[in-house]
Amino acid sequence: MDFNLTEEQIIFQNSVRNLAENNLSERNLERAHDPNFPKDVAKLFAENGLMGITLPEKDGGQGGKLMDAVIAIEQVALVCPRSADVIQSGSFGPLRTFAEYASDFQKEKYLNQLLRGEIVIALGMTEPNAGSAVTDLTTKAVEDGDGFRVSGSKVFTSNSPDADIFLVYVRYHEGINGIGSVLMDRSMEGFTLGKPSRYTNGEEWCALYFDNVFIPKENVLLGPGGFKKQISGFNAERIGNTARSLAVGEFAFNVAKEHAVTREQFGRKICEFQGIQWKFSDMKIQIEAGRLLLYRAAINADKGFPSSKETSIAKAFCNKAGFDICNEAMQIMGGTGYSQESLVEYCFRKSRGWQIAGGSTEMMKNRIAEDIFERRFSQRPNK
Repeated sequence: MDFNLTEEQIIFQNSVRNLAENNLSERNLERAHDPNFPKDVAKLFAENGLMGITLPEKDGGQGGKLMDAVIAIEQVALVCPRSADVIQSGSFGPLRTFAEYASDFQKEKYLNQLLRGEIVIALGMTEPNAGSAVTDLTTKAVEDGDGFRVSGSKVFTSNSPDADIFLVYVRYHEGINGIGSVLMDRSMEGFTLGKPSRYTNGEEWCALYFDNVFIPKENVLLGPGGFKKQISGFNAERIGNTARSLAVGEFAFNVAKEHAVTREQFGRKICEFQGIQWKFSDMKIQIEAGRLLLYRAAINADKGFPSSKETSIAKAFCNKAGFDICNEAMQIMGGTGYSQESLVEYCFRKSRGWQIAGGSTEMMKNRIAEDIFERRFSQRPNK
């Protein structure tokens, strides 16, 4: 079993790191504190083949593997944590699901613009009363002539203030087989966005309101019975989530390491204190162990979507590891790490959200337990 990157992957890794260091290092703190989606970074990545890394070449993508996108996320995040979100947006999440199931018409209309970094796509899935229990969603799509009328609302849609199109989960009829999705342009009549609200990491989201929005049939992504297809894409989404969690933790680790070899207290460099050494050893163990779990999930997903079990294990571990590493890095750096003049503080806030987004840690543990006992455990009360 070979745990090393291939020669081709190492070349790609170095190429992405050089691009990031040459273009993203100077304004990394500024980007972290900007609530807007970094569209300038998206265009930079599009010009350098880093948008659509995991999409087929016939669709305008790079024809790469999930592992290639993971490598890109890591190398970008180690220079500019906020810019790693652009790799996620351009190769994972709703864009990947869209590219997998979109018609030729839909690809022609939207995909080229997305891959050029000209427009942004967001996912409208969570509702006020349907979070982890996403199958409880109530946003309805009622057939009307040559299309559907959509009514309902969504919350916690990342990138919603900047998004141009939205992949919206809808219910065509009752039951899990009644769930599918549509593509909604923000200019459609009856579609409005609520007042922007901020996450702890400083990024903004808006509630989405659908008041009898007409969706032409050519904008239906998945009809009734499409839920399992679109939710299976979340395993790929979680790979990107997991990669960013660990990468921002490693970024914080590196900043704290530099601090530890330069900062003096009681006449000694603080790296000379055993208590500090043990903190760094624990953080390094988490980084190395997390990377093995992450890489296993990504590499074993060479074709199709990744394993739900392997992804759940990697996400549960790396989400917590990334946050714990950021927390320890901040502790090591004291007031400097707690200050917004340091990206460690941003990484701490950023990493906390990934224990919720894309499937909470508790939901991942439920999935792992189902694999252990080889049975499904319903979280709903017995009827």
